[in-house]
Amino acid sequence: MKSKRVARKFAVNLAIFLSLVAVLDVVVILLWNALVPEIFGGPTWNYWQAAGALLLSYILLRGTPYHGLRARRSARFRERMRARWAQMTSEERAAVNNELGISPDGTP
Repeated sequence: MKSKRVARKFAVNLAIFLSLVAVLDVVVILLWNALVPEIFGGPTWNYWQAAGALLLSYILLRGTPYHGLRARRSARFRERMRARWAQMTSEERAAVNNELGISPDGTP
């Protein structure tokens, strides 16, 4: 029973995702073909070229360390480090700062 619900939810989410991507591709085609050939004299695009450009822009723009899995991992790491720092005594903090070469006023 639960597996059928999960499969159905997955199918619905996949259909929604694919339809959103298709609509976004059409928007990219319309914008590109309306602006670029007239302004810059560039070529017009078909559906698959727009889909490729959309995928490329996703990879280039979302592939930074501030998004996705790496951002969640680094956020968890920062939280763990803050918790450890909060549990340290002032002598332990001074020892860590001294080891890292940070002066008592916080400047490197």
